[in-house]
Parts: sequence; structure tokens; C-alpha cells
Amino acid sequence: QCPWGAPSTTSISCSLADVMSEQLAKELQLEEENAAFPEVVAAAEGPFITGENIDTSSDLMLAQMLQMEFDREYDAQLRREEKKINGDSKVSISFENYRKVHPYDSDSSEDEVDWQDTRHDPYRADKPTTTPRRGFIGKGKDITTKHDEVVCGRKNTARMENFAPEFQVGDGIGMDLKLSNQVFNALKQHAYSEERRSARLHEKKEHSTAEKAVDPKTRLLLYKMVNSGMLETITGCISTGKESVVFHAYGGNATEDKVIPPECAIKVFKTTLNEFKNRDKYIKDDYRFKDRFSKLNPRKIIRMWAEKEMHNLTRMQNAGIPCPQVVILKKHVLVMSFIGQDQVPAPKLKDVTLSSEDMKKAYYQILNMMQQLYRECNLVHADLSEYNMLWHDGKVWLIDVSQSVEPTHPHGLEFLFRDCRNVSQFFQKGGVAEALNERELFNAVSGLNITADNEVDFQAEIEALEKMNEDHVQNHGKKLSTFSSDGDPPIYDE
Repeated sequence: QCPWGAPSTTSISCSLADVMSEQLAKELQLEEENAAFPEVVAAAEGPFITGENIDTSSDLMLAQMLQMEFDREYDAQLRREEKKINGDSKVSISFENYRKVHPYDSDSSEDEVDWQDTRHDPYRADKPTTTPRRGFIGKGKDITTKHDEVVCGRKNTARMENFAPEFQVGDGIGMDLKLSNQVFNALKQHAYSEERRSARLHEKKEHSTAEKAVDPKTRLLLYKMVNSGMLETITGCISTGKESVVFHAYGGNATEDKVIPPECAIKVFKTTLNEFKNRDKYIKDDYRFKDRFSKLNPRKIIRMWAEKEMHNLTRMQNAGIPCPQVVILKKHVLVMSFIGQDQVPAPKLKDVTLSSEDMKKAYYQILNMMQQLYRECNLVHADLSEYNMLWHDGKVWLIDVSQSVEPTHPHGLEFLFRDCRNVSQFFQKGGVAEALNERELFNAVSGLNITADNEVDFQAEIEALEKMNEDHVQNHGKKLSTFSSDGDPPIYDE
């Protein structure tokens, strides 16, 4: 068979009469639809319904098409109602608000005014009527001055727009609200107070060290320490207190003049000033910082507080007292050696359960450290308790010495007596029979043989000694190196 031959199947022929009759039927149907729904058919010529490129197999599409047709019929009915009611009247009624037709299907003429353009904006303040330069308008009984209650009320309402954007004043502008001067002044004062309070909160957030968090400036200091190689990484927060937040970090590369321990503790003093307002007594009378102390710049007090702890730790370290080793001080961030192991800090003395032998050993160790602190370091801890003593490697370590002062401080002996009371009460409750009471411990540490029958007289003699030393400073301009005593205090040993 030849591939170029005619195909074997023949198409079914259709007569000309059948073709003409089908076209005639379509034309008749379109004419009937145009006669019945002239406006709907005209509107149906839009881009939404074409009948050729729409997939009518989807129920959603069919529903949308039916809804569109219903909306157009509804809008056509509204137009007929408008035309019937208005007629040739100069005052017309519009049902534009109730129409459902889409913007691209609108058949309204371009000459019609959009109702949205003529609608009154309730949030646009009407300009108050200004009074002339002479201060009043009208004559006789109809005179209205600039002090008129209605005029002042409208002016005050319009002036509420000058408040800060975050201060909500409501929609009284569109209600013709009239505020009296008393109410407006109270609102204005409240708006200014809220604005200042918001500014203070923002400043506090940007320049404060919150609980378990640091401000951007402190975070930058920590980043610099890590980037310089001094610290390898900062793992997280290990302790929080009233004055500071302590973080754990792994030490980095050692330098020529600094030996960085494998694990470090970063003590960040909180820059919120609430905790330092009542603690200036520890630093303003300290001769080392007396000339630099100023309440006018409280943020410097915090840096001095960190510097004070660094100097006190250095004294203790030179005397051989177990305490953290200072690595570096940057403003209010103090880096020290970590007392603990593998990110686990050493427990406080109040949280550890010791045997009777270890408890007795800890007591004598603390007694010797208090004597060393007083004699060799010339310091008084001023906040010594079981909360500031750690138990690590079978011995007691002293921490938190930022408030420590010298015995010649105007309140140094009072602080020492308070430390002795805390230590005595803790070890007496712990079952140490050899524990001295607070008065005996005070005499043992200070070497001042104060004899008094009761605690009130004992404290009175302490205050007298402090007063004597303070008078000597005022008269001679220098401190007494030590208080008068009958020899060095005895060293207690187990």
C-alpha cells in the first residue's frame, strides 16, 4: 500500500440545512436573552465571565459566578429605585452605600461624586474659630470673648493632637467635645509624665543589667574579652544577687603578664542603681575612694564598687587567704578564677552538709581567716555569713568582699561585730561546742579586750572607740593605724 494514498476512513458528511438550523437556534437564543436581561447581559461582558476560558467544573467557581450575577441584578434594582424616587428633583437620594458591585464593574457615570470624598472625617480636627485681636466678637448681649467656655473647650480638644502619639486621646475630636481648662491641664501634665516615664524606662533598659541579662554595653565588653582570646567561651549564668550577676567562662590564652585559669567567673555588677542607693556608707568613708566619691554621678560608684572588690581580693590573695584570684577588671566587669569544677560552682556553707569534724575544722579555719583579714590585710569583711563562704577542696573560701572596709572606717568595728555574730550563731547551731559567742569572737579577732556584762554595753564601747578614732582623724588629719590593745590577738588553732 502506498503511504501517500487516501485514508481508508471517510468522514461523515453533514448537510447544509443542519448547519444552518444550529446557527439559527443560537442566534434566536441570544436575542431572547438580550430582550429579557439587557443590563445583565451588558454587564456580563466584563472580564470575569466569558463562558469560554472559565472552568465550570469547580463548585466554588460556579458559586462565585452565581453570586456575581446576583449582585449585579441587585445593583440594577437599586439603580431603578433611585431613578424612580429621585425623578427630576434637584435633591437626589443615593443607594451607593448598599451596592455590592465591584469597582471594575461599576456602571456609574464619571460625573457622579464619590461618596467617600464627601464623607466627613471624624479624626480630622476642625479648626477652632479664632477670635480677633481685640479679644471678642459680637456686640451687646451676643458678645463672645476668648474666655468663653465653648470656645476654650473646642480649642482644648483640638490641642490634644499635640500630645505624644503613644498617648491615646480617643475620638472626642469628631464628637464636638469641649474640654475645660482644668481637665485639659490635667491631661497635658499626665501626658508629659508618661512621656518622661517612657524615656526613663527606655534608658534603664538600654543601660542596665537585669536579672540574668546584660545591657548592650556590658555585652560589648564580654565580646571584646572573647575576641581578644582572653576568654574562650562564656557558658552561662551561675549565680544572681542583689548587686551582681555571675557568669561562668572558660579561660583562653595566657599572656606574658597574666595567667588565666582554665575556668573563670565573670562578676558583672548591676548598673541598676536601686541596690546601691543605701550602700554608699561602705565606700564614701573609705579613704581610698573618699576623694572620688560623688552622689552626682552614681554610675561611677558602681565602677568604684568593682574596683574596691578587686583591691580587697588582691590584699587577701597576698595574705594567703583562700579567695578567687583576680584576672582583670574592665569598668564594672570583674573576671576572677572560678571556685568549682566543670561549670559546677562550689556550694555555699549554708547549703552543704558537713560532718562534726569538718564543721569544727571549718570553724577554726574561718576564725584564723578573720584574724588574718584584720591583722595582715587590715580589712573587715562587713558581710561575713554562711552565704558568702564556699566549701571547696575540704576548706572554706571567702567571696563577695566588695563591701569590705578597713577597721579605721567610722563603722568598721560595728561591721566586725556583726560578722562575729553571724559566724557564732551559724556554728553554734551547727553543733560546734568550741564556738565562741560574738563578744568573745570579737575580742579574739580584734585584740580589743572590751569587758562588758551585756551586749548593749559592749556595743556602746565599740561606738565610743569609733568616735574616738573619728575625732582623731578630724583633729590630726590622719587615721590611727591600730586601736589601742593589750597585744596582738591570739591565734586559735584546732
